[in-house]
Amino acid sequence: MDNSGIPRADLVYNWIKTRIREGSLRPGTRLREAELAEVVGVSRTPVREAINRLISEGQLVMGPGRGFTVAKLDRQQVIELYALREFLEAASARFAAQHASEPEIESLRELLDGSRVLFDDPPQLAILNKRFHLAISSAGHNRYSEQALTRLADFLGLVPGTTFQMEGRPAAVYEEHKAILDAIADRDADRAEAAARYHIHHAGKARLKLLFDQI
Repeated sequence: MDNSGIPRADLVYNWIKTRIREGSLRPGTRLREAELAEVVGVSRTPVREAINRLISEGQLVMGPGRGFTVAKLDRQQVIELYALREFLEAASARFAAQHASEPEIESLRELLDGSRVLFDDPPQLAILNKRFHLAISSAGHNRYSEQALTRLADFLGLVPGTTFQMEGRPAAVYEEHKAILDAIADRDADRAEAAARYHIHHAGKARLKLLFDQI
């Protein structure tokens, strides 16, 4: 791995966080210092530093023996996560309605249109869904909102699976996304905020049903 002047502990930290966010390190996955050191190409000392940092942030937990595992969120943690997400995504949509450029709105429309052909491909639809939400955040032109949503995305990576595998959810999300985008394009900040709140509220309910079979 090309270190590029980045501190080795940061390399390991970013390597683990990226894979949690992308879903290749799923909740409950066991990690070992020696294996991480070999994969990332560093000694065990920076691996230990990165692991301790991720434990303090709640993304890793100590496992049996000398191992560590990717954290699993319980029902209450998922509820709290989506409550915060609802608040942040609503603010992001409001900012986008106020500040998005026409090219940014057009890019959002292209992402929305692209989702229509992926209803039968939940994994790819989930990837496009992330891009859509990131594009709204970027179009809001509020650096602190973007930072908060990026931090939130780290913990969303601890929620396994995708609700797009649930019957009817892809079509429902398309309509919810369309409502958000239409409000942004109309420069209606109140409507954009309300549409985003509605969308994330229902996303949270779907997630709880998927994970815990209850709403």
